[in-house]
Amino acid sequence: MFNLVFGLGGQELMVIGLIILVLFGGKKIPELMKGLGTGIKEFNNAKNSIESEVKENMKELDSKK
Repeated sequence: MFNLVFGLGGQELMVIGLIILVLFGGKKIPELMKGLGTGIKEFNNAKNSIESEVKENMKELDSKK
């Protein structure tokens, strides 16, 4: 899917990975990935919360009709 969206092949992804490794070093990468994972998890939780709130409000509006 990533390759289809951005049009990147294996070589391009390897070069990007090498650049990240050089910029951040081997010790910082796990911290970065952990932070990224936490951010994605929080985003998904917020999205689900908003979706459930909207659905509840829609049900409430439908019941008032």
